Amino acid sequence: MAFQPIVDFDRRRVFAYEALVRGPGGEDSRTVLDQVNGRNRYAFDQSSRIAAIELAARLGLADTDAYLSVNFIPDAVYDPDNCLRSALAAARRVGFPVDRLIFEASEAEKVSNPERLRDIFRAYEKNGLLTALDDFGSGYSGLALLAECQPRVLKLDMELVRNVHGHTARIAVARGVLSICRELGITMIAEGVESWAEHEALESVGVHLFQGFLYAEPGFEALPPLACLNATRVFKAGPGEARLDRS
Repeated sequence: MAFQPIVDFDRRRVFAYEALVRGPGGEDSRTVLDQVNGRNRYAFDQSSRIAAIELAARLGLADTDAYLSVNFIPDAVYDPDNCLRSALAAARRVGFPVDRLIFEASEAEKVSNPERLRDIFRAYEKNGLLTALDDFGSGYSGLALLAECQPRVLKLDMELVRNVHGHTARIAVARGVLSICRELGITMIAEGVESWAEHEALESVGVHLFQGFLYAEPGFEALPPLACLNATRVFKAGPGEARLDRS
């Protein structure tokens, strides 16, 4: 696993770390996911959840106030409660607070049954977990999937974030999605932020949670401190307490 922080910029702290699957030699997630198929999907999904929770606990994430965001494959979930059992058991075993777990499904992967994803989200929330829809705006169902599932967290896809500062339509979309999220009680994160110009454009419409290389690259089997490629000063502190400065 690699971990990439999600920054609460208003509070200058790490809101969450997303666990990103990697190969044993550090191979990227696409290389790993290309090997997942109908025969091994369930086993892969279950083992990835457990690995993320166990490693995050070993790295000290449980000792901070940050969430852990774990990706899951909706089509691997045959029964939400049963499929969640091993992850909850792992969290209890390593002392990771269940109420600081986020389970994240990607809109970029085709959801064969949106109603089923809704039921998965509701079952997970019943167990005290947060739910998230990743890659929003780049996938298959868009607003229809959002209306059906209503996750607690939504991540605006990097394709809408890229060069948003020079694109009136993308600014309007970001503002509109944020307005919808506020009305529905959903927390929005802008992902894939790579420049201060993108950050400031999004911040100007009310976004305050960000993820991207501007703040930190994923740390392989590590919780990376916050950093900014364009900052002259970088403040590095413990997990959950990292700070950065725009000067």
